[in-house]
Formats: sequence, structure tokens, C-alpha cells
Amino acid sequence: MTDTGKVDIVVVGSVALDTIETPVAKRENLLGGSVSYACGAASFFARPGMVGVAGSDFPAEHIQCYRDLGIDIRGLQQEEGKTFRWSGVYEEDMNNRRTLSTELNVFAGFKPSLPAEYRTSPYLFLANIAPELQLHVLGEVQNARFVVADTMDLWINTARPALEEVMKRVDMIAVNDSEARLLTGEKNTISAARAILKMGPKYVALKKGEHGALLFHAGGVLIIPAYPVEDVRDPTGAGDAFAGGFIGALALSGSTDPSDIAEAMLRGSVLASFAVEAFSLDRLRTLTRAELDARVAEFRKIIV
Repeated sequence: MTDTGKVDIVVVGSVALDTIETPVAKRENLLGGSVSYACGAASFFARPGMVGVAGSDFPAEHIQCYRDLGIDIRGLQQEEGKTFRWSGVYEEDMNNRRTLSTELNVFAGFKPSLPAEYRTSPYLFLANIAPELQLHVLGEVQNARFVVADTMDLWINTARPALEEVMKRVDMIAVNDSEARLLTGEKNTISAARAILKMGPKYVALKKGEHGALLFHAGGVLIIPAYPVEDVRDPTGAGDAFAGGFIGALALSGSTDPSDIAEAMLRGSVLASFAVEAFSLDRLRTLTRAELDARVAEFRKIIV
């Protein structure tokens, strides 16, 4: 696909080279990063454009992977130096992992810069980067229809004022249980989610890992389960694949009603279930739309 024209979705986040060990195998120098997984998943429903930074050591085969998935890479900066690298080991249950090393490299100086054609994209996913950078991106976009932001405990502890400003300017914030409690001081996660709604976002996606997510909005709460996967090989990037699948499906529907947001989250859950079946983006590269639609239909039968 030629990198010209408008994109439907802009995803801003990290590009990484991962070394991962799970009970299944160990793999080195894998394509990773939040922007990789999110764009890969979103590409099944709409045309995503990525904004991130890679080093001069970033393999050409990974660039080709992006192109094969139909991802627009005009927003991918390539700087002299090494790409952000992460390595970790997963425990037997695949739920817990231990970080062995984190090397920010060129990502340490990353300042997102949106190509002109990206600035009018109707959908935006701000992956887990510093709130100051998220605010910078929000200052560049024009009349976005729906904006999702991810965050983490680090930013809650170290950049809370900027994070609070982000929450006032996005439509949805994604947090897990502990982050919701830390952000609000509430011990009960339901109370915490409702308190976050009062901080500005119209929706709160409360991430529950292998148990799915809860969607909170002014009208109530919806439960979005995770699709049960029997053969998990690499859980890395599952949350970003979920978010990318979600915003991609939302862009495809063209609607931001609560029922359509819930449907998009269901599709995001299915994309995440495929992503964990192989290391890196390997399963997304072989996934067909027919396989995806079949699992979505199967999932609906399971949860009814």
C-alpha cells in the first residue's frame, strides 16, 4: 500500500525490539511496541497510521511487516541509534512476567510529530506514553471524533497534573484495577471507575486482563469478557491489540453510541485472542478476515 492520502486512525506509541521467554519458547529481536500491536489489529477494520520512533538498527523486514498489514508509516520516525529494546520472562501461568531489561535508546527523546494528513484523522489512540507527549499530540489533531488514551501507574505517580488534563480532553481512558484505585483513592474499583468519569472522559475501560474489561459510562456499565484461548504462546501486546482492534472496529462502524462501543470492544477482545497465539505479530500476519469474522460470531454465541 502506498503511504499517501488520509488515514482513518492514528496510533501514537512505542516501537520496540523485544526478547521474550515464555514457557513455550524464547525468541529474540522480535517486532514489538504498543504502536505495532495496535496498528496491526486496527488494520483489519480500517487504515491506521502509526506515529513512533525506531533506530537505525530497525530491521527492514519489520518495515515490510507494517506494509503487508496495510499500515501507513509516514509518522514513523527513524533516528540514528538503537531502537527501544525490552526483554522479559513470563511465568508458567502466562499472567505474570518479570522484566529483565529496558533500554529506551531513541525512544528516550521521542517527540511525536504528526504528518499533515494525520491531523484530521477522526480516530486517535494514544498508547502508554508520557501524558505530556499525549497532550502534545492532542494539540496537533483537529476535530477528532473519538480519542482513546492508555496510561499506567508511573504517570499517575509522576505526571498527575498532565494526566488529569489528558483525561479532560479524551473520550475514553483505559486503566486496570490498581491504576483506577491509585488514580482516585477509592478502594472499590467500581467506585474508582465512576470517580474517573467525573474527571472528564465519557468512557472508562477498566481492563481485567484474561477476564476481559468493564466499560463504564454515564448510562451504566457493560461487561466485555475475554475470548478464551487454549494455546497462549506470547501474551505480549495483548492489551494494545485489544485497543487497536477496538478503535479499528469503531472506525468501521462510524458510530460512538454505547452499544456500538461495546461491540467494538468485543471485536477488540477477539483480535487480542489471535495476537497471543504466536510471538510478536506473527499470528496477525497470517490472520484472514474470514477467520476473524468466524471467531467474532462464535464469541457472540458463547457470551449470550
